[in-house]
Amino acid sequence: MEGGEGRGLAVEAVFREERGRLLASLVHRYRDLDLAEDVTSDAVEAALVHWPVDGVPANPGAWLLTTARRKAVDRLRRDRTYADRLAVLGVDRDRTDPAPAFTGTELPDERLQLFFTCAHPALPEEDRVALTLRCLAGLSTPEVARAFLVPTATMAQRIVRAKKKIRVARIPFRAPRPEELPARLPGVLQAVYSIFTEGYAATTGPQLQRIDLAEEAIRLARILYRLLPDEQEVAGLLALMLLVHARNHSRIDADGAMVLLADQDRSRWDAELIDEGRTLVVRALSGRPAGPYGVQAAIAAVHDEASSAARTDWPQIVALYDVLMSIAPSAVVAVNRAVAVAMRDGPATGIALLDALGDDPLLRGYRPYHAARAELLERAGRDEEAAEAYRRTLDLAGTAPERRHARDRLDAISARRSRTTGR
Repeated sequence: MEGGEGRGLAVEAVFREERGRLLASLVHRYRDLDLAEDVTSDAVEAALVHWPVDGVPANPGAWLLTTARRKAVDRLRRDRTYADRLAVLGVDRDRTDPAPAFTGTELPDERLQLFFTCAHPALPEEDRVALTLRCLAGLSTPEVARAFLVPTATMAQRIVRAKKKIRVARIPFRAPRPEELPARLPGVLQAVYSIFTEGYAATTGPQLQRIDLAEEAIRLARILYRLLPDEQEVAGLLALMLLVHARNHSRIDADGAMVLLADQDRSRWDAELIDEGRTLVVRALSGRPAGPYGVQAAIAAVHDEASSAARTDWPQIVALYDVLMSIAPSAVVAVNRAVAVAMRDGPATGIALLDALGDDPLLRGYRPYHAARAELLERAGRDEEAAEAYRRTLDLAGTAPERRHARDRLDAISARRSRTTGR
Protein backbone atom coordinates (compact mmCIF):
# COMPACT_ATOMS: atom_id res chain seq x y z
CA MET A 1 0.00 0.00 0.00
CA GLU A 2 2.70 2.43 1.06
CA GLY A 3 4.77 1.55 -1.99
CA GLY A 4 1.77 2.15 -4.26
CA GLU A 5 1.10 5.51 -2.64
CA GLY A 6 4.77 6.47 -3.07
CA ARG A 7 4.69 5.59 -6.76
CA GLY A 8 1.46 7.55 -7.13
CA LEU A 9 3.05 10.64 -5.59
CA ALA A 10 6.11 10.25 -7.79
CA VAL A 11 3.94 10.01 -10.92
CA GLU A 12 1.96 13.09 -9.88
CA ALA A 13 5.17 15.07 -9.31
CA VAL A 14 6.48 14.13 -12.74
CA PHE A 15 3.21 15.11 -14.41
CA ARG A 16 3.26 18.46 -12.66
CA GLU A 17 6.81 19.20 -13.77
CA GLU A 18 6.66 17.77 -17.29
CA ARG A 19 3.17 18.64 -18.53
CA GLY A 20 3.87 22.28 -19.34
CA ARG A 21 7.10 21.46 -21.13
CA LEU A 22 5.42 18.67 -23.08
CA LEU A 23 2.50 20.84 -24.13
CA ALA A 24 4.81 23.67 -25.17
CA SER A 25 6.94 21.28 -27.23
CA LEU A 26 3.87 19.91 -29.01
CA VAL A 27 2.44 23.37 -29.67
CA HIS A 28 5.81 24.35 -31.12
CA ARG A 29 5.75 21.30 -33.39
CA TYR A 30 2.12 21.32 -34.53
CA ARG A 31 1.10 24.98 -34.10
CA ASP A 32 -2.28 23.82 -32.82
CA LEU A 33 -3.16 24.24 -29.16
CA ASP A 34 -6.20 21.96 -29.24
CA LEU A 35 -4.29 19.08 -30.82
CA ALA A 36 -1.37 19.58 -28.45
CA GLU A 37 -3.68 19.51 -25.43
CA ASP A 38 -5.50 16.43 -26.66
CA VAL A 39 -2.38 14.34 -27.26
CA THR A 40 -0.79 15.60 -24.03
CA SER A 41 -3.84 14.25 -22.19
CA ASP A 42 -3.59 11.00 -24.15
CA ALA A 43 0.08 10.63 -23.19
CA VAL A 44 -0.67 11.31 -19.53
CA GLU A 45 -3.48 8.74 -19.58
CA ALA A 46 -1.09 6.20 -21.08
CA ALA A 47 1.44 6.96 -18.36
CA LEU A 48 -1.23 6.43 -15.70
CA VAL A 49 -1.73 2.94 -17.09
CA HIS A 50 1.93 1.95 -17.52
CA TRP A 51 3.96 3.81 -14.89
CA PRO A 52 2.27 2.48 -11.73
CA VAL A 53 3.07 -1.03 -13.04
CA ASP A 54 6.41 -0.50 -14.77
CA GLY A 55 7.72 2.41 -12.69
CA VAL A 56 8.49 5.97 -13.73
CA PRO A 57 10.93 5.81 -16.68
CA ALA A 58 14.44 7.23 -16.35
CA ASN A 59 13.54 10.02 -18.77
CA PRO A 60 9.82 10.63 -18.19
CA GLY A 61 9.71 13.73 -20.37
CA ALA A 62 11.07 11.85 -23.36
CA TRP A 63 8.63 8.98 -22.75
CA LEU A 64 5.69 11.40 -22.67
CA LEU A 65 6.89 13.27 -25.78
CA THR A 66 7.36 10.09 -27.78
CA THR A 67 3.94 8.81 -26.73
CA ALA A 68 2.27 12.12 -27.48
CA ARG A 69 3.83 12.33 -30.93
CA ARG A 70 2.60 8.84 -31.75
CA LYS A 71 -0.87 9.82 -30.58
CA ALA A 72 -0.66 12.88 -32.82
CA VAL A 73 0.30 10.74 -35.80
CA ASP A 74 -2.72 8.52 -35.15
CA ARG A 75 -5.01 11.54 -35.07
CA LEU A 76 -3.50 13.01 -38.24
CA ARG A 77 -4.02 9.75 -40.09
CA ARG A 78 -7.55 9.35 -38.76
CA ASP A 79 -8.85 12.92 -38.73
CA ARG A 80 -8.97 14.71 -42.07
CA THR A 81 -9.89 17.99 -40.37
CA TYR A 82 -6.61 18.04 -38.48
CA ALA A 83 -4.69 16.92 -41.52
CA ASP A 84 -6.15 19.68 -43.70
CA ARG A 85 -5.45 22.32 -41.07
CA LEU A 86 -1.89 21.19 -40.40
CA ALA A 87 -0.76 20.45 -43.94
CA VAL A 88 -0.04 24.12 -44.60
CA LEU A 89 2.16 24.23 -41.50
CA GLY A 90 4.71 21.83 -42.91
CA VAL A 91 4.11 18.95 -40.50
CA ASP A 92 2.82 16.56 -43.17
CA ARG A 93 5.85 14.40 -42.44
CA ASP A 94 4.25 13.27 -39.20
CA ARG A 95 1.57 11.38 -41.11
CA THR A 96 4.17 9.03 -42.58
CA ASP A 97 6.81 9.38 -39.87
CA PRO A 98 6.34 6.56 -37.35
CA ALA A 99 7.42 9.07 -34.66
CA PRO A 100 10.53 7.27 -33.46
CA ALA A 101 11.33 7.41 -29.79
CA PHE A 102 12.77 10.71 -28.63
CA THR A 103 16.43 10.01 -27.91
CA GLY A 104 17.60 13.37 -26.62
CA THR A 105 18.77 13.61 -23.03
CA GLU A 106 16.89 16.86 -22.49
CA LEU A 107 13.34 17.61 -23.58
CA PRO A 108 13.40 20.93 -25.47
CA ASP A 109 11.88 23.67 -23.34
CA GLU A 110 9.54 25.79 -25.43
CA ARG A 111 7.53 27.04 -22.46
CA LEU A 112 8.69 30.61 -23.05
CA GLN A 113 6.86 30.57 -26.38
CA LEU A 114 3.73 29.29 -24.67
CA PHE A 115 3.95 31.99 -21.97
CA PHE A 116 3.94 34.70 -24.61
CA THR A 117 1.19 33.03 -26.63
CA CYS A 118 -1.09 32.72 -23.59
CA ALA A 119 -0.38 36.33 -22.58
CA HIS A 120 -0.61 37.89 -26.03
CA PRO A 121 -1.92 41.49 -25.85
CA ALA A 122 -4.65 40.64 -28.38
CA LEU A 123 -6.35 38.53 -25.68
CA PRO A 124 -8.41 40.10 -22.86
CA GLU A 125 -6.63 39.97 -19.49
CA GLU A 126 -9.07 37.45 -17.99
CA ASP A 127 -8.47 35.14 -20.95
CA ARG A 128 -4.70 35.44 -20.57
CA VAL A 129 -4.88 34.39 -16.94
CA ALA A 130 -7.24 31.51 -17.72
CA LEU A 131 -5.01 30.18 -20.52
CA THR A 132 -1.87 30.52 -18.40
CA LEU A 133 -3.46 28.43 -15.65
CA ARG A 134 -4.85 25.91 -18.12
CA CYS A 135 -1.78 25.45 -20.31
CA LEU A 136 1.24 26.30 -18.19
CA ALA A 137 0.04 25.45 -14.70
CA GLY A 138 -1.76 22.37 -15.97
CA LEU A 139 -5.01 23.01 -14.11
CA SER A 140 -8.13 21.41 -15.57
CA THR A 141 -10.94 23.64 -16.78
CA PRO A 142 -13.05 22.91 -13.65
CA GLU A 143 -10.02 23.78 -11.48
CA VAL A 144 -9.50 27.07 -13.30
CA ALA A 145 -13.21 27.80 -12.91
CA ARG A 146 -13.02 27.11 -9.18
CA ALA A 147 -9.96 29.33 -8.88
CA PHE A 148 -11.98 32.31 -10.07
CA LEU A 149 -15.33 31.21 -8.68
CA VAL A 150 -17.18 30.99 -11.98
CA PRO A 151 -19.18 28.08 -13.42
CA THR A 152 -17.17 25.49 -15.31
CA ALA A 153 -19.22 26.17 -18.45
CA THR A 154 -18.35 29.88 -18.25
CA MET A 155 -14.64 29.14 -17.91
CA ALA A 156 -14.79 26.56 -20.71
CA GLN A 157 -16.32 29.19 -23.01
CA ARG A 158 -13.63 31.67 -21.99
CA ILE A 159 -10.85 29.21 -22.81
CA VAL A 160 -12.46 28.20 -26.12
CA ARG A 161 -12.82 31.89 -26.99
CA ALA A 162 -9.15 32.52 -26.26
CA LYS A 163 -8.01 29.56 -28.36
CA LYS A 164 -10.23 30.68 -31.23
CA LYS A 165 -8.74 34.15 -31.02
CA ILE A 166 -5.25 32.68 -31.24
CA ARG A 167 -6.25 30.61 -34.25
CA VAL A 168 -8.26 33.27 -36.13
CA ALA A 169 -5.83 36.10 -35.44
CA ARG A 170 -2.92 33.77 -36.27
CA ILE A 171 -1.12 34.70 -33.10
CA PRO A 172 2.32 33.17 -33.51
CA PHE A 173 3.53 30.40 -31.23
CA ARG A 174 6.97 31.86 -30.63
CA ALA A 175 8.98 33.80 -28.12
CA PRO A 176 9.23 37.50 -28.99
CA ARG A 177 12.30 38.84 -30.72
CA PRO A 178 14.68 40.85 -28.49
CA GLU A 179 13.28 44.14 -29.74
CA GLU A 180 9.73 42.95 -28.93
CA LEU A 181 10.47 41.77 -25.40
CA PRO A 182 10.10 45.13 -23.57
CA ALA A 183 6.57 45.57 -24.93
CA ARG A 184 5.45 41.97 -24.45
CA LEU A 185 7.05 40.91 -21.16
CA PRO A 186 4.85 43.09 -18.90
CA GLY A 187 1.74 41.25 -20.11
CA VAL A 188 3.27 37.89 -19.20
CA LEU A 189 4.32 39.14 -15.78
CA GLN A 190 0.89 40.67 -15.19
CA ALA A 191 -0.83 37.36 -15.98
CA VAL A 192 1.34 35.53 -13.44
CA TYR A 193 0.97 38.30 -10.85
CA SER A 194 -2.81 38.29 -11.28
CA ILE A 195 -2.82 34.62 -10.33
CA PHE A 196 -0.71 35.38 -7.27
CA THR A 197 -2.87 38.33 -6.26
CA GLU A 198 -6.00 36.17 -6.29
CA GLY A 199 -4.13 33.62 -4.19
CA TYR A 200 -2.81 36.19 -1.71
CA ALA A 201 -6.10 38.04 -1.30
CA ALA A 202 -9.04 36.06 -2.66
CA THR A 203 -11.80 38.10 -4.26
CA THR A 204 -14.60 36.16 -2.58
CA GLY A 205 -15.17 33.05 -0.55
CA PRO A 206 -14.71 31.66 2.95
CA GLN A 207 -10.90 32.01 2.98
CA LEU A 208 -8.70 35.10 2.94
CA GLN A 209 -6.03 33.28 0.92
CA ARG A 210 -5.86 30.70 -1.84
CA ILE A 211 -2.49 29.15 -1.02
CA ASP A 212 -2.73 26.77 -3.99
CA LEU A 213 -3.00 29.65 -6.45
CA ALA A 214 -0.25 31.67 -4.81
CA GLU A 215 2.11 28.70 -4.95
CA GLU A 216 1.16 27.99 -8.57
CA ALA A 217 2.02 31.58 -9.50
CA ILE A 218 5.38 31.25 -7.75
CA ARG A 219 6.07 28.02 -9.64
CA LEU A 220 5.29 29.76 -12.93
CA ALA A 221 7.53 32.70 -11.98
CA ARG A 222 10.36 30.29 -11.21
CA ILE A 223 9.98 28.81 -14.69
CA LEU A 224 10.08 32.29 -16.21
CA TYR A 225 13.16 33.16 -14.18
CA ARG A 226 14.96 30.04 -15.42
CA LEU A 227 14.02 30.93 -19.00
CA LEU A 228 14.81 34.66 -18.72
CA PRO A 229 17.50 34.90 -16.02
CA ASP A 230 18.79 38.28 -17.24
CA GLU A 231 15.45 40.09 -17.10
CA GLN A 232 15.39 42.24 -13.97
CA GLU A 233 11.61 42.45 -13.75
CA VAL A 234 11.28 38.67 -13.84
CA ALA A 235 13.62 38.53 -10.85
CA GLY A 236 11.65 41.37 -9.28
CA LEU A 237 8.31 39.61 -9.67
CA LEU A 238 9.60 36.34 -8.23
CA ALA A 239 11.22 38.24 -5.34
CA LEU A 240 8.01 40.14 -4.61
CA MET A 241 5.90 37.01 -4.51
CA LEU A 242 8.37 35.10 -2.33
CA LEU A 243 8.70 37.95 0.17
CA VAL A 244 4.94 38.40 0.46
CA HIS A 245 4.14 34.69 0.49
CA ALA A 246 6.67 34.19 3.29
CA ARG A 247 4.09 35.74 5.67
CA ASN A 248 1.13 33.60 4.65
CA HIS A 249 1.04 31.40 7.79
CA SER A 250 0.74 34.43 10.08
CA ARG A 251 -2.09 36.24 8.29
CA ILE A 252 -4.87 34.20 9.90
CA ASP A 253 -4.99 33.25 13.58
CA ALA A 254 -6.09 29.96 15.11
CA ASP A 255 -9.71 31.15 15.18
CA GLY A 256 -9.70 32.09 11.50
CA ALA A 257 -9.53 35.84 12.13
CA MET A 258 -7.48 38.14 9.89
CA VAL A 259 -4.20 39.40 11.41
CA LEU A 260 -2.86 42.74 10.17
CA LEU A 261 0.84 43.05 9.27
CA ALA A 262 1.68 45.02 12.43
CA ASP A 263 0.21 42.28 14.65
CA GLN A 264 1.65 39.22 12.92
CA ASP A 265 3.92 36.74 14.68
CA ARG A 266 7.10 37.25 12.70
CA SER A 267 8.63 34.05 14.02
CA ARG A 268 6.15 32.25 11.75
CA TRP A 269 7.45 33.98 8.63
CA ASP A 270 9.34 31.67 6.27
CA ALA A 271 13.02 32.62 6.65
CA GLU A 272 14.14 30.59 3.60
CA LEU A 273 11.70 32.35 1.29
CA ILE A 274 12.76 35.70 2.72
CA ASP A 275 16.45 34.96 2.15
CA GLU A 276 15.76 33.84 -1.42
CA GLY A 277 13.61 36.89 -2.06
CA ARG A 278 16.21 39.30 -0.70
CA THR A 279 18.87 37.79 -2.97
CA LEU A 280 16.56 38.25 -5.96
CA VAL A 281 15.85 41.87 -4.96
CA VAL A 282 19.54 42.66 -5.32
CA ARG A 283 19.45 41.19 -8.82
CA ALA A 284 16.26 43.09 -9.68
CA LEU A 285 17.75 46.41 -8.59
CA SER A 286 21.18 45.93 -10.20
CA GLY A 287 22.19 47.22 -13.61
CA ARG A 288 19.44 49.03 -15.46
CA PRO A 289 16.97 51.29 -13.63
CA ALA A 290 14.61 49.25 -11.49
CA GLY A 291 11.13 48.39 -12.72
CA PRO A 292 7.85 48.36 -10.77
CA TYR A 293 8.13 44.75 -9.59
CA GLY A 294 11.69 45.28 -8.40
CA VAL A 295 10.70 48.35 -6.38
CA GLN A 296 7.68 46.59 -4.87
CA ALA A 297 9.95 43.68 -3.97
CA ALA A 298 12.32 46.11 -2.25
CA ILE A 299 9.39 47.45 -0.20
CA ALA A 300 8.40 43.91 0.78
CA ALA A 301 12.02 43.21 1.75
CA VAL A 302 12.12 46.20 4.11
CA HIS A 303 9.00 44.87 5.84
CA ASP A 304 10.41 41.36 6.09
CA GLU A 305 13.77 42.54 7.42
CA ALA A 306 12.21 44.35 10.38
CA SER A 307 12.39 42.33 13.60
CA SER A 308 9.16 43.96 14.78
CA ALA A 309 6.53 46.33 13.44
CA ALA A 310 7.98 49.11 15.59
CA ARG A 311 11.40 48.69 13.99
CA THR A 312 10.14 48.97 10.41
CA ASP A 313 12.11 51.53 8.39
CA TRP A 314 9.13 53.63 7.29
CA PRO A 315 11.22 56.50 5.85
CA GLN A 316 12.87 54.02 3.46
CA ILE A 317 9.49 52.54 2.52
CA VAL A 318 8.08 56.02 1.78
CA ALA A 319 11.14 56.77 -0.36
CA LEU A 320 10.61 53.55 -2.30
CA TYR A 321 6.93 54.40 -2.82
CA ASP A 322 8.05 57.77 -4.17
CA VAL A 323 10.19 55.92 -6.72
CA LEU A 324 7.29 53.61 -7.56
CA MET A 325 4.95 56.58 -8.07
CA SER A 326 7.48 58.10 -10.48
CA ILE A 327 7.77 55.00 -12.68
CA ALA A 328 4.33 53.36 -12.31
CA PRO A 329 1.86 55.84 -10.81
CA SER A 330 -1.57 54.53 -9.86
CA ALA A 331 -4.31 55.14 -7.34
CA VAL A 332 -3.46 51.87 -5.58
CA VAL A 333 0.20 52.85 -5.20
CA ALA A 334 -0.92 56.25 -3.89
CA VAL A 335 -3.06 54.53 -1.23
CA ASN A 336 -0.16 52.36 -0.09
CA ARG A 337 2.15 55.37 -0.01
CA ALA A 338 -0.38 57.31 2.11
CA VAL A 339 -0.41 54.48 4.67
CA ALA A 340 3.41 54.44 4.76
CA VAL A 341 3.46 58.22 5.28
CA ALA A 342 0.96 57.80 8.12
CA MET A 343 3.26 55.29 9.77
CA ARG A 344 6.14 57.74 9.45
CA ASP A 345 4.41 61.04 10.23
CA GLY A 346 1.23 60.10 12.09
CA PRO A 347 -2.36 59.19 11.15
CA ALA A 348 -3.57 62.74 10.49
CA THR A 349 -1.11 63.15 7.61
CA GLY A 350 -2.10 59.80 6.12
CA ILE A 351 -5.82 60.59 6.43
CA ALA A 352 -5.33 63.88 4.57
CA LEU A 353 -3.54 62.06 1.75
CA LEU A 354 -6.25 59.39 1.54
CA ASP A 355 -9.04 61.98 1.58
CA ALA A 356 -7.37 63.77 -1.32
CA LEU A 357 -7.70 60.52 -3.30
CA GLY A 358 -11.34 59.97 -2.40
CA ASP A 359 -12.81 61.25 -5.66
CA ASP A 360 -10.94 58.68 -7.75
CA PRO A 361 -13.66 56.40 -9.26
CA LEU A 362 -11.37 53.36 -8.94
CA LEU A 363 -11.10 53.77 -5.18
CA ARG A 364 -14.80 54.09 -4.44
CA GLY A 365 -15.21 50.33 -4.70
CA TYR A 366 -11.68 49.40 -3.58
CA ARG A 367 -11.94 47.77 -0.16
CA PRO A 368 -8.29 48.28 0.90
CA TYR A 369 -8.70 52.05 0.48
CA HIS A 370 -11.65 52.18 2.86
CA ALA A 371 -9.99 49.72 5.25
CA ALA A 372 -6.82 51.82 5.40
CA ARG A 373 -8.82 54.99 5.97
CA ALA A 374 -10.90 53.31 8.70
CA GLU A 375 -7.81 52.11 10.56
CA LEU A 376 -6.14 55.52 10.43
CA LEU A 377 -9.31 57.28 11.56
CA GLU A 378 -9.56 54.88 14.49
CA ARG A 379 -5.92 55.48 15.41
CA ALA A 380 -6.60 59.22 15.30
CA GLY A 381 -9.50 58.83 17.75
CA ARG A 382 -12.14 59.81 15.18
CA ASP A 383 -14.40 56.88 16.03
CA GLU A 384 -17.60 58.09 14.38
CA GLU A 385 -15.87 58.56 11.02
CA ALA A 386 -13.94 55.32 11.51
CA ALA A 387 -17.20 53.43 12.07
CA GLU A 388 -18.62 54.83 8.85
CA ALA A 389 -15.49 53.76 6.97
CA TYR A 390 -15.59 50.27 8.51
CA ARG A 391 -19.22 49.91 7.43
CA ARG A 392 -18.16 50.74 3.88
CA THR A 393 -15.37 48.19 4.21
CA LEU A 394 -17.88 45.61 5.36
CA ASP A 395 -20.09 46.31 2.35
CA LEU A 396 -17.14 45.73 0.01
CA ALA A 397 -15.58 42.74 1.78
CA GLY A 398 -15.54 39.64 -0.40
CA THR A 399 -14.20 37.04 2.02
CA ALA A 400 -15.42 35.86 5.41
CA PRO A 401 -12.24 36.94 7.31
CA GLU A 402 -12.48 40.45 5.85
CA ARG A 403 -16.12 40.75 6.92
CA ARG A 404 -15.30 39.41 10.36
CA HIS A 405 -12.47 41.93 10.80
CA ALA A 406 -14.72 44.86 9.87
CA ARG A 407 -17.45 43.67 12.23
CA ASP A 408 -14.94 43.19 15.07
CA ARG A 409 -13.66 46.74 14.64
CA LEU A 410 -17.21 48.10 14.56
CA ASP A 411 -18.00 46.19 17.76
CA ALA A 412 -14.84 47.55 19.42
CA ILE A 413 -15.77 51.13 18.49
CA SER A 414 -19.31 50.62 19.71
CA ALA A 415 -18.08 49.24 23.04
CA ARG A 416 -15.67 52.11 23.43
CA ARG A 417 -18.35 54.68 22.75
CA SER A 418 -20.72 52.96 25.22
CA ARG A 419 -18.09 53.19 27.95
CA THR A 420 -17.50 56.85 27.15
CA THR A 421 -21.21 57.73 27.35
CA GLY A 422 -21.83 55.47 30.32
CA ARG A 423 -24.44 53.39 28.47
